Amino acid sequence: MRFRADSEGAQEALGKRLASVCTAPCVIYLQGDLGAGKTTLVRGFLRGLGHRGVVKSPTYTLIEPYRLPGSACYHLDLYRLADPGELEYLGLRDMLQGDAVLLVEWPEKGLGGLPEADLRIHLFYEADGRRLDMEAGTGTGQEMLERLAGLDSSIGKTAI
Repeated sequence: MRFRADSEGAQEALGKRLASVCTAPCVIYLQGDLGAGKTTLVRGFLRGLGHRGVVKSPTYTLIEPYRLPGSACYHLDLYRLADPGELEYLGLRDMLQGDAVLLVEWPEKGLGGLPEADLRIHLFYEADGRRLDMEAGTGTGQEMLERLAGLDSSIGKTAI
């Protein structure tokens, strides 16, 4: 499924819509060049789950945990990860216990140490904003995409 966002606000709105169809436990991979808006999408997602505080990129901390009413969400940025084995030291196994949502930037750095993605989101620069291509990796991800497609969206959506 393909979406277009012509502004940062539109990208956050898409993140909120995604949160509204997300069922935990869930793993979402976010892939795209530096500055493509992965953290912007995560900010909207967290706002959609009720987070009101600051959402910062975990580029240096690698993980930002968010405890929300009834759920836990972990934002991971693996750009600086040297080896997938380091995920064990970061507590990945503990994060996967229960009904947590993992939003993983730069998942290719953790291949072999990460669970399969329920949903993969590829972000691309375009002249008039961003293109976000979403693909399911599991039945859970497919259900999320189907629910997302059913929402009335002011963001330019094109199903592929």
